[in-house]
Amino acid sequence: MAIRPLYLPGLNGTKLVIPVEIEFQWFPGFSITQKQKSIACLHAAAAQRNIANVLEISSKSPNTLGIQLSAFNLKFPMRDGHHISIENVFQSSKIFENGGPYLDLLQASAKDAKTDPRLRSSGQLRGFCLADIAWPLQPVTAFYDWLYLTALQSSPDLSSQLLEYDGFSDIEFNPNRSLNCQAASAALYVALVNRGEFDTVMQTQQTFLKRLNCGMN
Repeated sequence: MAIRPLYLPGLNGTKLVIPVEIEFQWFPGFSITQKQKSIACLHAAAAQRNIANVLEISSKSPNTLGIQLSAFNLKFPMRDGHHISIENVFQSSKIFENGGPYLDLLQASAKDAKTDPRLRSSGQLRGFCLADIAWPLQPVTAFYDWLYLTALQSSPDLSSQLLEYDGFSDIEFNPNRSLNCQAASAALYVALVNRGEFDTVMQTQQTFLKRLNCGMN
């Protein structure tokens, strides 16, 4: 058995994203078949708690939309007109006490960008910098969320389909080992759109950070 969070959009109240821990049967192994067995069990367990319409967002998703919305595949619109995966942009923007940002990671594969050894050998993470704009480490997931929501903003054919779902999962995400989760970012998007706040919140870095400070605790 395993426990993983689902992320529900907070459509009212103070919280924008609501994590719900689900216990389910886990199938060990790295193959897509094993991952999708675990996903099926996770979603079945969620349905028993009346959370039935869940989208798995990862490269292992049985749903094409979920694969397209993976950080490895969803593209962020760069200032120069190029579109680069969120994973590449996120990893290349990190600033450490002994190095970074490592802009060459923009040209790597998403997998290579995520596993580049410099990301683990450059000391403590100090923040992020993209297009000469610095991003702080607080709120914890703010920069990743902003990348994801900006990418969704430029992909209306994909983002509009998110609104059809009640919750989101990411079988690859373990909250004991990671902070940023694409499923949580998707839930944040749905919450902001349904509250009619998305355009206002995304106007500037300041409006975005202020709203997350109020709605993520």
